[in-house]
Amino acid sequence: MADVLPLVEARLRSALGEPDARAAVTFLGTDRIEVLRFTDGDIVRYATLGMSAQPMGDPTAMLADPVKGPRAELLISVRAGVADADKVLRPLAVLAASPQVEGVVVAPGASLDVGEPLWPGAPFTSVLVAEPGGLVEDLELDEPLDPVHFLPLLPMTPNEAAWKRVHGAQALQERWLTNGTDLRDPSRKSVPLE
Repeated sequence: MADVLPLVEARLRSALGEPDARAAVTFLGTDRIEVLRFTDGDIVRYATLGMSAQPMGDPTAMLADPVKGPRAELLISVRAGVADADKVLRPLAVLAASPQVEGVVVAPGASLDVGEPLWPGAPFTSVLVAEPGGLVEDLELDEPLDPVHFLPLLPMTPNEAAWKRVHGAQALQERWLTNGTDLRDPSRKSVPLE
C-alpha cells in the first residue's frame, strides 16, 4: 500500500504553492506531525502533514482498523503581520495528534480546544472544524482507503465556543457571515451573540 503522506504533501503544494517553512512535532506514543507554512500575500496558511498517515478510528472499537476510516489534515489561515501566529504550530500539531492520542474522530462541525491561546495574545483557545473541499480538494486514495479531507479550522473565542455548544455550528457560521466577520483576523473580537 502506498505511503499516503507524499501524496498529501503533493496535493498541498499543488493547491497552496511551495511551503516557506516547516516544523515537526512528535508527542510520546504518536507519529510525527509536521506543520507547513504557506504565504500568499497577506495571508499565511498553516497545514498539518502526518495526521492522515493513519485512519481515524472509532474510539469505542477494541482494535483500530489500519486501513478503513476517515483521514484528514488540518488547515488554518491567518492574516499576516498582526500577531505572532507562527506560534500556532504546536497547538495545531496537538490537534492533529488528537485522533492518535485521544481516539477522537475530527469531523466538520466539531469543536477542538487546546486549553491555551492558539498563539501569544490570541483571543482563541478553540476552533470550529469547517467543511472540506474549499481551499484544498479532497485527495482520493486507492480502494479500500478513504479519501483525505483537508479540514479548515476557524478560530473561536470562548463566548463563540459556548454559544456554538447551545446553538450549533451552522448557527455560529451564519452569525459570522451576517456580521461580515473576518475569520482570518488573528486579533478579532467575538461576534455579537445576543
